[in-house]
Amino acid sequence: MTVERIFDELGHFKRYQACLYFAAVFQAIACGIHYLASVFLVETPNFVCSVPGNITDVLYGNITPSSLEEILPVMSGSGPLVVRTAAGEQWELSRCSCALRIGPQDFTYDFTGNKTVKECFGKYVYDHSEVHQSIVTDWDLVCDREWLAKLCQPTFMLGVLIGALVFGDIADRVGRVRILMITSLCQFGLGVSVAFSGNYYFFVVLRFLLAMVSSGYLVVVFVYVTEFTGSKVRTWTSMHVHAAFAVGIMVVALTGYLVRVWWIYQIILSTCTLPYLLFCWKFPETPFYLMAKGRYKETQDLLDKIAAVNGIESRLKAEDLLDPRKTENGKALLDQERGQGPLEPEKKLTILDLFGSWRMAGRTCTVWAIWFIGSLGYYVFSLGSVNLGGNQYVNLFLAGAVEVPSYLVGCFAMDRIGRKKTCAPALILAGVACMLVIVVPSDIEVLAIALNMIGKFAVAIAFGLVYLYTCELYPTIIRSLAVGSGSMMCRVGSVVAPFCVYLADVWIYLPQLIVGILAFIIGVLTMLLPETLGKPLTTTLAEAESLGLKPNKESSAQYNKGGEDGVELNQHAAKA
Repeated sequence: MTVERIFDELGHFKRYQACLYFAAVFQAIACGIHYLASVFLVETPNFVCSVPGNITDVLYGNITPSSLEEILPVMSGSGPLVVRTAAGEQWELSRCSCALRIGPQDFTYDFTGNKTVKECFGKYVYDHSEVHQSIVTDWDLVCDREWLAKLCQPTFMLGVLIGALVFGDIADRVGRVRILMITSLCQFGLGVSVAFSGNYYFFVVLRFLLAMVSSGYLVVVFVYVTEFTGSKVRTWTSMHVHAAFAVGIMVVALTGYLVRVWWIYQIILSTCTLPYLLFCWKFPETPFYLMAKGRYKETQDLLDKIAAVNGIESRLKAEDLLDPRKTENGKALLDQERGQGPLEPEKKLTILDLFGSWRMAGRTCTVWAIWFIGSLGYYVFSLGSVNLGGNQYVNLFLAGAVEVPSYLVGCFAMDRIGRKKTCAPALILAGVACMLVIVVPSDIEVLAIALNMIGKFAVAIAFGLVYLYTCELYPTIIRSLAVGSGSMMCRVGSVVAPFCVYLADVWIYLPQLIVGILAFIIGVLTMLLPETLGKPLTTTLAEAESLGLKPNKESSAQYNKGGEDGVELNQHAAKA
């Protein structure tokens, strides 16, 4: 597109673009915060049933603590907790049931007489040494209500899916800036409102809406920064939007460690990006969107402002950015749109065109699989990091921190050894790391945590580069549809991820086994994809299908000509 001339004239990433980039990406931290906040919001501490009456004596094995609160931090699931009340009753307490001893003679831990087993009385005693207050302890989301707590994260991820669809489409209609402002304000308002939700159902609804606006912001900010940076730095700027998301994960871990009351924790997380709201209303619309809508005067004002801030004297005019192929007899595209020259209708493509041939069908299935395992692995490693043993806050912090170098490594590798040769080994490495976690002895927690971080590092590389790689694998006429459909598979992976993490209740390593097998298989399949490093963007399905093949001289010349015509902005996240 001729709009790319803006960056050749005014700079690919100078002062003006850098200020907009870092300001817009700053709010992406909030997206990482809200996506992972539930790790500590729904944390379940150790607990046992409560009994009627005041407890006077407690027994647990050969330990005789003075109160329940003293024994709960060290209590395991190996046996019940025996208590005696002021009325002389003796109870054996476990998590979801209690047993009243019939006619006990002495107060001992072992009892061979008759017992009356009862369900809990709807009240529980929680260990508050680590978790002072969570939604689980406030609303008793345990035992037969445990599924309600486990439903929080999948419901949130469903909101992420819907938000990506809704706001991605609206941003193409009303502009990027309006959506950035609306979603930012809603993130703050809904985030604080979650802290004051009076019951579980209100909490889930607010979190669902929060997920929609957080997802909407993340999708649109990706498009926004892409349309304000030139092709020379676009790989770096697009990849490091994800780095801001990783910073949000680290903020969650740090805040969770310092604040153990869930509603205070939620308020702090929701307000830490508040400074963004003070200046987001000054953001300009992107030049690509203004040109696409025929708003040339606003485009010219923006070009003059960029030139002034960057300290560049430019004579670039908005009219110069019009595509000469879409003008006729010197008339601008705007005149044609007003009816003075009808435009040639374009063929409407559907998702079936991604499967137009066996070669394209195989490519699409592989790309979709990369999107799916990238998202699934990313969230399984992140959400499951707190279950690895050791300090859960340190584990989650490391899961976020390890992403930052992964994007640096990914960017260098993508531009030097290629997209395919970066993505495939990353997925295979993630799969191998998962398998090794399974065989590590349970008493070597440090090694298990290290392997988990290696897996997160590797899968983050694949997850970060798949956006750009998908754009380069498909032609202009179907690029947005390809990335949009891939993003749908990504959202499916994020919805499935919490359920996969919950499989640890069946076997502690089952989530890693599932992710490891899938990552390894998909990594091998990725080797069958064509390399796109240094190749011009394709414009037709025939050109895209020929990627990876050795063209003859005639087709090669035709391809190179099409490639020159196809140098355009990768608006690859517009439908993500």
